[in-house]
Amino acid sequence: MALAASPASAELKKKYRVATEGAYAPFNWVDPDGSLKGFDVDIAKELCVRIKVECEIVAQDWDGIIPGLLAKKYDMIVASMSITEERKKKVDFTQKYQDTPAKLIAKKGSGIDPEKKETMKGKSIGVQV
Repeated sequence: MALAASPASAELKKKYRVATEGAYAPFNWVDPDGSLKGFDVDIAKELCVRIKVECEIVAQDWDGIIPGLLAKKYDMIVASMSITEERKKKVDFTQKYQDTPAKLIAKKGSGIDPEKKETMKGKSIGVQV
């Protein structure tokens, strides 16, 4: 979960807007009926129940999710977002609530061995963070 860096307040608002991507199943997606679903959505709903506030959960394209928070379009982000040094310069994070270890997948017979970085020399490797 990410929050825009701001002074702490002792008082909770009555209603919060929560952004998630809505395009990263099983963590978040938009159902055919238009409703947001997924693990991140469940986390956001439970958080709102526990702090006894109303929440409106909205979908936001990934590229605009942090800029939207900084522009105060919503109060927080609940999305499967890796915590990076670059992102920590812009927003505050809670503790991780899930962790997906990095994996290397290569076509069988490609000659790529994840234990031997020299086998990746000269190869194009795609990464999602």
